[in-house]
Amino acid sequence: MTRFRPNRWLALSPLALASLSLGACAMGPQHPTTDLSLAPPVSETVIAPTSGPAQTIQPGATVKADWWRAFQSADLDALVDRALKANNDLATAEANLAQARELAKAAQGARAPQIDAGYQAERQRTSGTLANNLNDSNLYLYTLQTASVSVSYPLDLFGGLKSQALSARASAEVAAHRRDAAHNMVVANLVSAVIQHAQYVAQLNAARSSVDNNRNILDLLERRQKLGDIGLADVSAQQTALATAEGALPALVRAVDHQKSVIAMLIGVAPGADLPTLPSLEQLALPTDLPVGLPAQIVANRPDLRAAEAQMRGAGADVGVAIAARLPMLQLTATAGGAAQSFTDMFATGNPFYSIIGAITQPLFHGGQLLHKQRAAEAALDAAKAQYRGAVLVAFGDVADALTGVRTDGAALDAATRASDAAERNLDFTQRQLSLGGVGTLSLLNASNSAATAAAQLVQARAARLIDTVALYQAVGGGVTGSTS
Repeated sequence: MTRFRPNRWLALSPLALASLSLGACAMGPQHPTTDLSLAPPVSETVIAPTSGPAQTIQPGATVKADWWRAFQSADLDALVDRALKANNDLATAEANLAQARELAKAAQGARAPQIDAGYQAERQRTSGTLANNLNDSNLYLYTLQTASVSVSYPLDLFGGLKSQALSARASAEVAAHRRDAAHNMVVANLVSAVIQHAQYVAQLNAARSSVDNNRNILDLLERRQKLGDIGLADVSAQQTALATAEGALPALVRAVDHQKSVIAMLIGVAPGADLPTLPSLEQLALPTDLPVGLPAQIVANRPDLRAAEAQMRGAGADVGVAIAARLPMLQLTATAGGAAQSFTDMFATGNPFYSIIGAITQPLFHGGQLLHKQRAAEAALDAAKAQYRGAVLVAFGDVADALTGVRTDGAALDAATRASDAAERNLDFTQRQLSLGGVGTLSLLNASNSAATAAAQLVQARAARLIDTVALYQAVGGGVTGSTS
C-alpha cells in the first residue's frame, strides 16, 4: 500500500489539489467479473407431430420484442397492450427505477462544489454593565445584518465519492433491468393465463358434453328398464356415472373463474369486473418459429442476468468506497460576505469578510471498524459473484426445461389425439351395441369414462404446446435486450 506523506500533500496548492481530484480514480475493482459455466448451444430441430402444426427451433435467433403477436390473436394483443399500460407491478417497477435514477444523480452531484447563500439579521442591546454610562445608551442598541456565500469542495483524491456514484448508478441499472424483467413476467403470465383460461373453458365444454351424453344414456337405460330388458342395478350404475360427470363441473367452473381473476389483476382491474373478449383455444395459433439464442446471447439478453451483473458491479464500487474511507480526505471551504448595521452598508469599505480553509483528515484509530467494513464489502462482492453465477445456471435450466417441454409436447399431442379418436369410436360402437342389447352397462360405463378422460387429455396436450412455447420465449429473454440508467 502507498505510504502517504502529509507534508508533501499539504504543500500542494488548492489548484493542484483540485486537478488531482478531477483525475481521481475510484478504488477497488472497477469491472468485477467471474467465470461462468456456459451451456452447450442447441441444434436446429423441427418438431413435426402428425396431429398439429410443426415448430422449428432456431439457434442463434433473437426473440422479437412483441413475441406474443406470434399467437395471431387480436384479442390477446389488446389484453397485452392494456396490461403494459395498467399493470400495477409494472407501475411499481417504473417508480422504483425513477427513484434509483434520481438517487444516482444525487450521488453524482455530491462530487461537485457545494454553494450555499445565507442572510442573517440580528437585533441586540448591549448590557449597561458593559457600556460606558457617559455615552448615549442608544449606541448599545443596534441591528447587525450579515450576508454570505460559502463554497465547499471535496477533493476526491482516492475516488470515494466516485465509487459512491458508481454504486448508485449500478443500483439504477439494476432497477432498469428489473423493470424489464417485470415487463417479461407480466406479459408471460398474462399470455399463460389466457391460454389456461381457454384450456379450462374447453375442458368445461367437454365435461358438459359428457354430462349430456350420460343423461342420454340414462334415458335409454330407463326406457329399457320399463320394457324389462335390464334391471334397476344397470340404471343405478348409470345414475352414478352421471353424478360423477356432473361432479367434475364445479372444479372446472372455479378454474375458469380463477383465471379470469388472474387476467383481471394483470390488466389492472378488480376481479369480477367485465373483461375484454378472451380468445378460445382454437383462436390461438401455435408459433412455428422458436428462436433460441446462443448461451452468450441468453446471458446478455435476459434482464434478470443483466440485473445480477449490474449488482455485482455495484458491489465492486462499494469495495472502493470502503477502501477510500481508510485514506486521507481533503476538503476546501471558502466563505465570503459582509456584515453591517445597515443592509446597504454590508459591502461598504471595511465591512466585507472572507475565509479560505483547507483541511485534511486521516483516519487513525476507529476500533477496526473501517477495516472490517472493507472486508464486509469484499464479502458482499463475493456473494454478488456467486449470485450472478447461480442466476446464469438457473437461466440455462429454464431454457433446457422449456426446450424439453416443446420437444415432448408433439409426441404427447399425437398420443392424446389417437387416444381421443379411439375412445370416441369405442363409445359410439358401445352405444349402438347397447341399444341393440349386445353389451352390458359396465362396458358402456367404461367407454364413457375413457372418452371423457381422453377428451380432457387432448385439450391439455393442445394447451401444453402453447404454454411451453410461452415458457421458452420467457426463458431466452422475452425479447427485451436490457436497459441502462
